[in-house]
Amino acid sequence: MSNTPLRLVIFDVDGTLVDSQGDILAAMKLAFDGEGLQVPPRSDVLGVVGLSLDELMVILAPDAEAATRARLVQGYKDAYMTLRADPSRGQSSPFYPGAREVLAQLQAQPDTLLGVATGKSKRGLDKLIEAHALEGVFVTQQVADFHPSKPHPAMLHEALRETGVEARDAVMIGDTSFDMEMAAAAGITGIGVGWGYHPAERLGAARHHVAQFDEVPPLLATIWKD
Repeated sequence: MSNTPLRLVIFDVDGTLVDSQGDILAAMKLAFDGEGLQVPPRSDVLGVVGLSLDELMVILAPDAEAATRARLVQGYKDAYMTLRADPSRGQSSPFYPGAREVLAQLQAQPDTLLGVATGKSKRGLDKLIEAHALEGVFVTQQVADFHPSKPHPAMLHEALRETGVEARDAVMIGDTSFDMEMAAAAGITGIGVGWGYHPAERLGAARHHVAQFDEVPPLLATIWKD
């Protein structure tokens, strides 16, 4: 029996595992068009990816009334699901290069558990897992429906509780400042990625940085070196 403690690798989803910006930008346009509002610039939308929808609509539509923002949230959710179901748009939210291979490599390690902590809804995450045949990969799945928005550490606290893993034996891998600040608040090592929606200068709370997916396994080995 191994004396190695259980390790937990928690991934953000949008901008980390999958490139969902096409779906996000298109759904946001449909939501804002539906309310007759000016669509926010691409950079503004991608800059708030990772926050819960309620939180990000306050930033993207600061002058809108609460009822309007609530309709924007629902309009975005409905548009996103409709877009993902449209076969004419090709593969929705494709994996970043190397993502699937690294997930398989880590899942094969007997002392390593995988999880996600995402601003997506449970419905959105379920659809993505189904689309990419990821059933059974993530033993803990933390979504926006049940927690305060990132960077509040509630998602990570619950992931640790569900798996029984200590904070020192967990990492959070993400592409945004919200992910890295959440990790720091939970006492978990944050690993910022270089291919997502926030530039490197916004990932100041990260303890480590990787430029491509195949750098993740050797970095984890270094972090957890006995």
